[in-house]
Amino acid sequence: MIKEAIQTAVRMETDAMKFYREAASKASHPFGKKLFEGFIKDEARHLKMLDDILKGLDLTFVPMHPKDQIKTVFSELKDQMMSRVKASDDEYSAVSVALDFEKAGYEFYKKSLAGATTEAERKLFERLAQEEEEHYKILQNTLSFIKDTGDWFMWNEGGIIEG
Repeated sequence: MIKEAIQTAVRMETDAMKFYREAASKASHPFGKKLFEGFIKDEARHLKMLDDILKGLDLTFVPMHPKDQIKTVFSELKDQMMSRVKASDDEYSAVSVALDFEKAGYEFYKKSLAGATTEAERKLFERLAQEEEEHYKILQNTLSFIKDTGDWFMWNEGGIIEG
């Protein structure tokens, strides 16, 4: 059963990488492109972890979180983000679809965690669920940014309304 779960996870991560590659190629804003490219790297790392389990290797987790990488992207592109034009429908749609991908991934990994039979499998599925949850939060924040940049900066960057 666990082997099938891992094989399904490999297909899910591969599909996610394809989706993020297409989304990055269509993104009209540099932030969107970097966001999706960062997710491609995360999904590739997930594939490596899954492959290691399938091969019976021990997992070594790199202490890296998707949120840390996004902070760097925000820092690099803050001026461009402030002067951006309204996001294209493609970017909005891509982020909306990505939210569904990440939610489904999280739910799948939580379910697989319950069926894990070894400590390495438990660590793998727990870590993957955590990272998919972080991706989901990042995408929710991004969707909020796309919908209303001014409101996003006020709430997320600690803007103060002076009267």
